[in-house]
Amino acid sequence: MKKVAVLFGGRSQEHEISILSASAVIGALNAAGFEPVPIGIGKRGDWYHIISDMDGIVSLDDKRFRALIPNDGNEASEGATRIEPYELTRLADFAFPVLHGPYGEDGTVQGLFEMFGMPYAGCGVAASAIAMDKIFSKELLIRAGLPVCGHTAAYAKDFAARREQELCRIETELGYPVFVKPANMGSSVGVGRATDRAGLAAAIDEALKYDSRILIETEVKGRELETAILGNDDLQPGAVGEIVTESEFYDYDTKYRGSGARLDIPADIPERVRDEIRGLACAAFRTLGGSGFSRVDFFLEEGTEKVYINEMNTIPGFTRYSMFPLLWEANGVDFAELVERIVGLGYERHYAKNHR
Repeated sequence: MKKVAVLFGGRSQEHEISILSASAVIGALNAAGFEPVPIGIGKRGDWYHIISDMDGIVSLDDKRFRALIPNDGNEASEGATRIEPYELTRLADFAFPVLHGPYGEDGTVQGLFEMFGMPYAGCGVAASAIAMDKIFSKELLIRAGLPVCGHTAAYAKDFAARREQELCRIETELGYPVFVKPANMGSSVGVGRATDRAGLAAAIDEALKYDSRILIETEVKGRELETAILGNDDLQPGAVGEIVTESEFYDYDTKYRGSGARLDIPADIPERVRDEIRGLACAAFRTLGGSGFSRVDFFLEEGTEKVYINEMNTIPGFTRYSMFPLLWEANGVDFAELVERIVGLGYERHYAKNHR
């Protein structure tokens, strides 16, 4: 039986969400006939082999969050044993990172697996780093001739030195309303919407708490659509789903507390639009160097029916509210089969790279 290390937690602001995803992945790996090896990473970067039961952790309100991963650097606790990263190859045959955001989704832990010579799930170092960086990925998509909405970048040093000039520049280039996002975060952490200069300044200040580089985008009035990709060379797009939300945008609480949003799968859109989205998702995946799996997000503009690529998520959520597994479920692929295919694609990529 293959031992699959599921890495979760981590140093990012998405620590708790990662635990929810990991609980679901561990259950699916058990159902698929693998032996999951839970590896929790604390908020200060300490690694632990988790022995505690993680079954059924589906809510941010679950009390087990506090005790699951020791965060004080202790050598051990009742349900966790402290380990060093190099011990991963002793504990498992394969790595399945479910580390959302920085220090997990950005190519850092993928580089560690590469150094260990360990097969792993999902995108490699370069694709992970590029897709995580909203500024870099936009530029590559533009160079490939793929549609993205109007945007500009801003930097902490420039904003500190000439705040009013930067605000004026952004207003002139984009107008209002706009969305402000940290360049390297996920789960809508640090994202704000602005309709005037005061709101823009406040949103930039908030985003700069999470990154020194931020992306400001023109708001696209319309619908939020998503699809999923599986594959290395031969890509298979999943169903297309729509996020219908009561809030101004699909924020953190809406995503993970399950209120104020509805996921329509499949989305009620014309076949032409569905085919365009699936084709663009494959093109974006190839452009950014993807492998294994990803979720690609889109905007469908109201009135024009123009499709814009928003971003590619190389480690999408696996929680009960998450689009990625639900999109495959709509295509007849249950959770256990999904993780089995992801593991298989990881081995395929590892073999191809090491037997050229």
